[in-house]
Amino acid sequence: MRPWWPLVAICLGTFLFLLDTTVLNVALPAIGTDLQAPLSGLQWVVNIYTLALAVLMLPFGSLADRFGARNVYVAGLTVFALASLGCALAPGTGLLIASRAVQGIGGAAMSVSAFALIGVVYRGPDRGTAMGVFGAVTGLGAAVGPMLGGVLTEYLSWRAAFLLNLPLVAGTVVLTLRVLGNDRRPRAHRVDLPGTVAFAVCAGALVHGLTRAGEDGWTPAGYASIALAAVALAVFVVLERRCAHPMLDVRLFGRASFAAVMLCVLASSAAFAALLFTSVWLQSDLGLGPVRAGLALMPLALTSFATSLVAGRTLRGTSPRLVVGTGLLLSGVGCALQSGLDATSTASSVALGLAVTGIGIGVMGPALSGAVFAAVPADRGGMAAGAMTTFRQLGPTLAVAVFGVLFRTGSGTAPAEGLDRVYVAAAAAGLIGAALAYTFVRAPARVAAAPVRRDVSTTR
Repeated sequence: MRPWWPLVAICLGTFLFLLDTTVLNVALPAIGTDLQAPLSGLQWVVNIYTLALAVLMLPFGSLADRFGARNVYVAGLTVFALASLGCALAPGTGLLIASRAVQGIGGAAMSVSAFALIGVVYRGPDRGTAMGVFGAVTGLGAAVGPMLGGVLTEYLSWRAAFLLNLPLVAGTVVLTLRVLGNDRRPRAHRVDLPGTVAFAVCAGALVHGLTRAGEDGWTPAGYASIALAAVALAVFVVLERRCAHPMLDVRLFGRASFAAVMLCVLASSAAFAALLFTSVWLQSDLGLGPVRAGLALMPLALTSFATSLVAGRTLRGTSPRLVVGTGLLLSGVGCALQSGLDATSTASSVALGLAVTGIGIGVMGPALSGAVFAAVPADRGGMAAGAMTTFRQLGPTLAVAVFGVLFRTGSGTAPAEGLDRVYVAAAAAGLIGAALAYTFVRAPARVAAAPVRRDVSTTR
């Protein structure tokens, strides 16, 4: 079996994971119409999924270290498929949101274990190449998703977007079991359950408080949720510092490079979160159908895909500080170009900004993935993968909640005004992230080339 077949299996699951997210962005207005769901309900269709991802990334990183990344990956694929069936059959918003939560559980297992498998299977320059391909697949999912979502929604149903996952998962599971061996570590430590619960309460309360603020303004209930999140965060830090084998070693944040990479991941999420509100604006305010809305979002998807295809290999010898910083700078500039919207704006008003943002995303993706491994000791690879994927999902969750407040606040006369505020905030996040990257991100140590790890990538 060729040594790159394991990467094919890993990337198939990643493509499926990202395809589902980008397809849904275009399908949301149709879901709202079919199920008579308000914007706040649609936010929860997105947020409950990303919240489950964010909460469970870290514990699944520990599970991947304990039970093997391949086993967690296959289990995640299976749960993801079953939940997708539940989403497709949901008769109302409540069951759809519940199924999306379960789908997020499977997605968390898939995402963190896929990232960890790259670190386990590939070494040296091979890892850089693998990260580049991984980033290209991310761009491909973003490129195909909007158009596919538009076609499925307009000519079939939004439910078809979820049913599509079933055959794709089946093929991915078969290939994974064939080309990836069992990497289980029997002596790995147990999952940090108290830390998981504290982190779940923190993330859930924070997102709930921000979402309530978007729905009802800042009420005592919203403030109480934010306060609960702060208390839960403090408890989480105390628990992790005292735990012999923590879910997340909080001392890693004492490493400036690691902390900077995590903040850069959060900043990079803003541009993705803004797409949800762009899709709502295109379809609800401008009256575009799902296919035309998908086409309007294609500049970001295509430039992200094209850039990520070459960035992993051509920029491999370039300092991550420069690559990540420039990517975030371009993302921020792209979002700034999309601001200034008003009631006379059209889909073409955001095309250039979307394209520039896509270039930035494509540039920084592979470098961010490599920088996180370089920022931690080798025995913390699974934990680092979990932390990065947690922040990668927590970022959009928080951004959607915050942007929901801005979108409603600014849309008293025209939705474009709310979207303008969203893009201003996304631009600020990109520029701040660029400053952090230029200042703190460090280059990885030089590692000699090494062949693929045969013990975890052989045919069973």
